[in-house]
Amino acid sequence: MADETSEAALPERDAMDFDVVVVGAGPAGLAAAIHLKQVAPDLSVVVLEKGAEVGAHILSGAVIDPVGLDKLLPDWRSDDESPVKQAVSADHFLWLGPAGSVRLPNFLMPPLMSNHGNYIASLGDVCRWLAAKAEALGVEIFPGFAAVEVLYDADGRVTGVATGDMGVGRDGRPKAGFQRGMALNARYTLIAEGARGSLAKQLIRQFDLDRGREPQKYGIGIKELWQVDPAVHRPGLVQHSFGWPLDNRTGGGSFLYHFGENLVATGFVVHLNYRNPHLSPFQEFQRWKQHPAIAPTFAGGKRLGYGARAITEGGWQSVPKLTFPGGALIGCSAGFVNVPRIKGSHNAILSGMLAADHVAAAIAAGRSHDEIAGYDGAWRASEIGRDLRPVRNVKPLWSRFGTLVGIAVGALDMWTNTLGFSLFGTLKHGKPDHAATLPGAATRAIDYPKTDGALTFDRLSSVFVSNTMHEEDQPIHLKVRDLALQKTSEHDVFDAPSTRYCPAGVYEWVEEGGLRYQINAANCVHCKTCDIKDPNQNIDWVPPEGGGGPNYRGM
Repeated sequence: MADETSEAALPERDAMDFDVVVVGAGPAGLAAAIHLKQVAPDLSVVVLEKGAEVGAHILSGAVIDPVGLDKLLPDWRSDDESPVKQAVSADHFLWLGPAGSVRLPNFLMPPLMSNHGNYIASLGDVCRWLAAKAEALGVEIFPGFAAVEVLYDADGRVTGVATGDMGVGRDGRPKAGFQRGMALNARYTLIAEGARGSLAKQLIRQFDLDRGREPQKYGIGIKELWQVDPAVHRPGLVQHSFGWPLDNRTGGGSFLYHFGENLVATGFVVHLNYRNPHLSPFQEFQRWKQHPAIAPTFAGGKRLGYGARAITEGGWQSVPKLTFPGGALIGCSAGFVNVPRIKGSHNAILSGMLAADHVAAAIAAGRSHDEIAGYDGAWRASEIGRDLRPVRNVKPLWSRFGTLVGIAVGALDMWTNTLGFSLFGTLKHGKPDHAATLPGAATRAIDYPKTDGALTFDRLSSVFVSNTMHEEDQPIHLKVRDLALQKTSEHDVFDAPSTRYCPAGVYEWVEEGGLRYQINAANCVHCKTCDIKDPNQNIDWVPPEGGGGPNYRGM
């Protein structure tokens, strides 16, 4: 709220009391809610979701390891309503050069990299299905309500969260129809916001949860959903590639997943420790689709959807302390993505269940607002730890030696981990992603080709098919701390990387009798890249008015 309207001048928030509040209706949050009701049916549980509906902000590849679903809902395969239908039938890895490709033999890949036994699905549809399961058990789900504030008691313990005020104008003043946010009080609060969530960021700082950990690492994943010619559709094909168009020092790769009725989920990931500020992850994705080994898949097809989101990549050594007085971090808020496997939903579900067990036990013992330390102490010895520990050196090796050598040495390390040891121990990640960016003068400009509107697209037309909508007259939810610093450093030193790293065209430098930083907040797809990659950490992403943002379908 702007200074014009003080907190004291606002009406008091209405409050609701629950045993457990879960922030975020992704796989982690919904699994936690479901499992709480499975083990303690009388608990009152509420899930807050900032998207207009459950699944609206969920974006993933997604190839799903069913280990989490098997544990949460053992009979899910016989459920006719389950959207998880397409089993993986073929698993291909390609190395791309500028004009050709080489398929890597599957026998060279460590066993943990195999996708056989996994499933291709829309993770958004999976979350919609899980939400129905949760509601059938008595969980309350409030979509369209963004949690914007952590609530504390006099002793500094977390006692719940507050949702954002509705009907606030761009000037920070209440408009007609203004509604005060609501306080949701809880004995325990579980944070399941996904990568770089605004409340998780605050809690990590408040309780120093990342002390002694390596910096969290991130990638940006950009995805499109296509309906393709039936002649090229191969149900169950999972294809990953590395190499072109990225240079050897820039980490990333791609995916193509065939499923459903002639559907192909395709996407491109760029590690956010890239150095050249002139690089555009969105444009690299568009270039990649033109490769002769890739383009035929889309010939005669139609793009149905678009989206982007940040991905946690730090893994084992970057997971913060997970518990604080009154709650815990779960899922991607904790950083449980397995980078080489390109999977995280299974660990998200498992972490939600693990936290739920410890919360339910604490409440059964009459406790509240204390630290459920057993959850933090248990995850490394759980299925989650057994999934993340063998791959812990892949990301640092990739960053240190580049793609070609890094992947080869990382694969060797994964092989040795299957025997119970590593040649490298546990490597450090080094500096955070924003610190990897070089000044513009030290790097080369990149000339990206024009888009054709059939295979390749511009950012604004892409935002349109993401179904992104925001109330225009509301405070800008992308907070620049120091506009002068943005001009003297982000623009003058780093050549304005925000105009390129944002996959939605949110940021522009506009000449209007002087240079002005324009923020097109209505375009924002909530990927959080700006919060991560700004070289001065001068931009904070906070939730807009509840219900705003993309509304992904089938993504």
